[in-house]
Amino acid sequence: MAWWQQVKCQVGAWQRARAQWREEMTRFKEQQRAARRSGKVPEHPGPPPTGFALLPWLLMGLGSFSNLLQGKTPNPWIGGLGLLAFNSLYIYVTFRSFRREARESVSTRVALLLMGLLTTGLALGYGGNWLMFFPLLGLATGAVLRGPWLGRAGILLAGFAGAVSWYRDGSDAITIAYGTFLSTMITAAILSLSEAVRELRAAREELARRAVEKERLRFSRDLHDLLGHTLSVIVVKSEAARRLAARDMDAALAQVSDIESVGRQALTEIREAVTGYREGSLATELTRARSALAAASIETVVRQSGTPLAPQTETLLGWVVREAVTNVVRHSDARHCEITVDSGAERVRLTVTDDGSGAVAAEPRSGGIGGTGLKGLTERLAAAGGSLRAGPAPRGGFTVTAELPTEAVELLTSMVATAPTAS
Repeated sequence: MAWWQQVKCQVGAWQRARAQWREEMTRFKEQQRAARRSGKVPEHPGPPPTGFALLPWLLMGLGSFSNLLQGKTPNPWIGGLGLLAFNSLYIYVTFRSFRREARESVSTRVALLLMGLLTTGLALGYGGNWLMFFPLLGLATGAVLRGPWLGRAGILLAGFAGAVSWYRDGSDAITIAYGTFLSTMITAAILSLSEAVRELRAAREELARRAVEKERLRFSRDLHDLLGHTLSVIVVKSEAARRLAARDMDAALAQVSDIESVGRQALTEIREAVTGYREGSLATELTRARSALAAASIETVVRQSGTPLAPQTETLLGWVVREAVTNVVRHSDARHCEITVDSGAERVRLTVTDDGSGAVAAEPRSGGIGGTGLKGLTERLAAAGGSLRAGPAPRGGFTVTAELPTEAVELLTSMVATAPTAS
């Protein structure tokens, strides 16, 4: 590509950047006006800074340009070419300094070095107003350099600018050195702060997005656990009522009454899950498990031993009982099911064992154990410091074993508090 084509492409890129900046600035001003009317602080921090924000500082070179026009500069063609080259390098460096990958590239650092050499040559050759290019060089240096080397670079550049000024004119050396150091450090501080604010805002937006995703996952797991178990119980009791209707109407009506009770309870639990205040009871879930297994003609044995459990621990174990019993009713073809709760000084263990075919929930697998319900419970118990194992039993059937630490109250609270308060 020829050099004029490269220049044309670069000018086109600057024009597009300028148009985007103006569009974002217009949007920002509209938000500012709306915020003033409503009395709220706008969330949008304004358009990101670009090289256009640093272009007005080129006016510091008007003195040297004036010297060229008035014929006060010897070898004006050399001075004019030097001025054009300096401005071109300044624009190239400053526009690339607002993108991290471009700022840290070799070409940008080489351009900054050439800019320093050119500034030194013009200052030594002409002095006077041409010494004002050192503060402009400091501004470009502050825009490009970030990190621990910035302070050292600023001090060295200021000292070098002061030495060149003293050697060339013998006056204003302190002013040039001070202006160079100040432009370097202030430019770097302002641009770094602006970049940090935008990164923090982007991080906050990412955290908010992840919180929404986490809440969606929680809600989907709750609905799966609630509706999967409840609908399974309703189906089993409906089948039992259909079988009993021909020979024992009272027993059939009792099953229908249970279906109504289960449906009402499910409505209550769904409302509680939606509002985010659902807390289960292990005793309640064990009672429902007995009823569901009995309706499916599965003999049930429940054993409990050990110390009383914390409410948060009971909540998680209640979820395990609900999911395990649902799988027994729907998939196992079992005739016997045993539920054991053993609470020790440090750990509590819940075991649900059946004598069925040994099949787990026939749901799509995406890693972990079992289907969606068991996978969700595995994640919950793991976050609370516990574990969940599920698989065929050594003597046939299927076994689900859940373990939790008895003192992990804080972790359990964060896991079973179903939803954050909605604003």
